[in-house]
Amino acid sequence: MNRVAILALKDLKLLYRDKAGLFFTFGFPLVFSIFFGIIFAGIGEGSSKMRIVVVDEDHTDGSRAFVNLLAESEELDVEEADRATAADLVRRGKRVAYVALPKGFGEARERMPWGAVPRVETGIDPSRKAESGMLRGVLTKYGFEGMTAGYPDPAPMRRQVTAIRTELLNTTQEKTAASNDGATFLSNMTMFLDHLDTFLAALPSAPDGTRHGGLASDERASGGFAPIRIESVPIASERATPTNPYAVSFPQGIIWGVLGCAATFGLSLVTERTRGTMVRLRSAPITRVHILAGKAGACFTATVALTTALLAVAYFFFSVRPDSTFKLAIAVLSIAFCFVGIMMFLSVLGKTEQAAGGIGWAVLMGMAMIGGGMVPVFIMPKWLQNISDISPVRWSILVMEGGIWRGFTFGELLPWCGLLVGTGIVAFAAGVVVFRRVEGG
Repeated sequence: MNRVAILALKDLKLLYRDKAGLFFTFGFPLVFSIFFGIIFAGIGEGSSKMRIVVVDEDHTDGSRAFVNLLAESEELDVEEADRATAADLVRRGKRVAYVALPKGFGEARERMPWGAVPRVETGIDPSRKAESGMLRGVLTKYGFEGMTAGYPDPAPMRRQVTAIRTELLNTTQEKTAASNDGATFLSNMTMFLDHLDTFLAALPSAPDGTRHGGLASDERASGGFAPIRIESVPIASERATPTNPYAVSFPQGIIWGVLGCAATFGLSLVTERTRGTMVRLRSAPITRVHILAGKAGACFTATVALTTALLAVAYFFFSVRPDSTFKLAIAVLSIAFCFVGIMMFLSVLGKTEQAAGGIGWAVLMGMAMIGGGMVPVFIMPKWLQNISDISPVRWSILVMEGGIWRGFTFGELLPWCGLLVGTGIVAFAAGVVVFRRVEGG
């Protein structure tokens, strides 16, 4: 038993001496806990806002009032633009959706509930399904809120309708019973008052009532009545929507495979250093440049092969047809170049396999979390949403979608690809510098 305790104590001492490994064993779970706490702390408190574009094509007092209502909301971060600009921002993934108020919106809103239901059009990024349901709920909520401001409390009105109906029955029932016309009039009036009472029951209560600003639950309770009619429209006239859900899911899945390649090859370089393979390689007639180039080439080849294989599966088995094969190829090569550089940098940050593995996955998973690979970006605090724009994971998903279904032009695609390639070059150069210092020149 003492021998077992001694061996266990030995391993604990080795873990303690490996400061990086110790941190990622005990400290990094704390970092993750704090990170998710920051994200979810703002839910329901207005700190996380969905970024949308509003298009006011009606230009009336009614439409302007509704735009102001959305702009002042706690759920939305609103900017205004024309329809073409708004659709382009959504297509390029810059905004979650746009909301267009077509001609006649203000007039229909002023006539509510006696006239036609006001209509709004939404163009939603197909890859942001989580946000689309929330947006519909928010629009319905503020549609009800606008109605509430223009109507008194329906409860007294319902009492008046009940009193009128009772009085009508008491005073006219006997007089009209013998007359067919009178009986028809009484029947029609009773039916009208019943419908009026049903309608008043569907209206939101006064601002101090419990049903003010009703959402979908109010809509169900009121027999399907809704304050606005929401219609989804394509985000662009040309092909800018995925052919099926797999066109959205495969780019996100492929990125996790790319992250796995980067982590695996980064750890293999550390393994070769700690197990003496690097010393044996150095004794051969090869230089550090050859060693690093070989490792980078293997990682690059594996990443491209993995991505190509998954895209082939998507093509042949799930009918995912890329908008441009050439643009998609540029995107894939740029992604591979970027994560080869990141792999090289991560591989030299830890002296042991445990430390290198912890550092590698910590950084890669951090990129995924910030870039929306694990948590929807819209629920993050606004300052964290801005930081998410610097995540290579987000860039990678965007360029793949640009080649598959977003319909990116070369002018829209190449800046993102250049950003990926530039990140790979900087990370690779930094990794080479650190590697030379670690290996002694």
